[in-house]
Amino acid sequence: MDHRARLEALSRALDKERLDYLLVSHLSNIRYLCGFTGSAALLLVNTNGATLFTDGRYIAQAKEEVSGARVVIDHKPILMAVGEWLRNRRKARRSLVLGVEAEHMTVGAYKKVADVLRGKARLKQAPPLVEQARMVKDAAEIASLRRAVLLGASLFDVALETIRPGIPETEIAAAMEFKARQSGAEAMSFETIIASGPRSALPHGRASKAPISADGFVVCDFGVILGGYCSDMTRTVYVGRPGNKARGFYNAVREAQQAALEATRPGTPVSEVDRAARKVLKNAGLGRYFTHSTGHGVGIEIHESPRVAAGQEDVLKPGMVITIEPGAYVPGKRGARIEDMVVVTERGVDVLTPTAKELICI
Repeated sequence: MDHRARLEALSRALDKERLDYLLVSHLSNIRYLCGFTGSAALLLVNTNGATLFTDGRYIAQAKEEVSGARVVIDHKPILMAVGEWLRNRRKARRSLVLGVEAEHMTVGAYKKVADVLRGKARLKQAPPLVEQARMVKDAAEIASLRRAVLLGASLFDVALETIRPGIPETEIAAAMEFKARQSGAEAMSFETIIASGPRSALPHGRASKAPISADGFVVCDFGVILGGYCSDMTRTVYVGRPGNKARGFYNAVREAQQAALEATRPGTPVSEVDRAARKVLKNAGLGRYFTHSTGHGVGIEIHESPRVAAGQEDVLKPGMVITIEPGAYVPGKRGARIEDMVVVTERGVDVLTPTAKELICI
């Protein structure tokens, strides 16, 4: 990963925003900018470079991981260390303007920084500069995401081998997660969702002790973290013999997902992708059962910008990696979702998820 180029781009953005410094506190943003993966750090960026502040637990790790930034190891609380460092470098004629990541900084932390600076710097809420940069992935990131997707997709075979009537949902999730670790995953991207029968109508039905129903849908939503990047996919299977109503329900979701995939093109507003999926489900009489957005960005975090939903103003650009995941959920009865990860290309879209989408019956 070219951390130096990322930091240089951010430095140019600070100049445009009239910020002397940006205090990066969100750990995922810190990882993106300089490679550090520790659990306690702050990154201070200005037009002359970047400095990572962390504590003595991370001396060796910071030396090994950090790229493009200086490292300061301090025994004081990190916020105090940053404040003192800035106070000693205040410009003579005016107070500094320090941008902060308001969405990632607590009120308590904000007050601590202000107290340490004692009027030597003016704190200002900065726009989400790092998140905006992270929306468009470079070639190395796309390669990492592709590897994570392929590993994640391989876990679906484990689900198919394990799903049987009466087996607890947690047992299926455990088998998938064990295989993920065996295969090199650092962790799961989120708590594995295995939701059977009436529980399939829960969009985020995390695996429970409930047994797999003898007749009904099973929603399987899962992903892994590999090389620092996340994967996310959903497939829905049927245990038993689905009737015409169940098949029609599933096919409507599949057609909605296909419509959204076909709408995913560079230059297209994300709201148009969402609209394409909703139109199909509305025509099938299922519009009111589609209760979440059509997708979201994926990268270092499982949920990143852009959000693929109505009312969102982001426009798709080459290099964006998003999910396409419409679903329908009839409370207490049934639910289905199909989800792929895709990368927007210069000409259209490249579907990263390799798994077929025909309804599998067990």
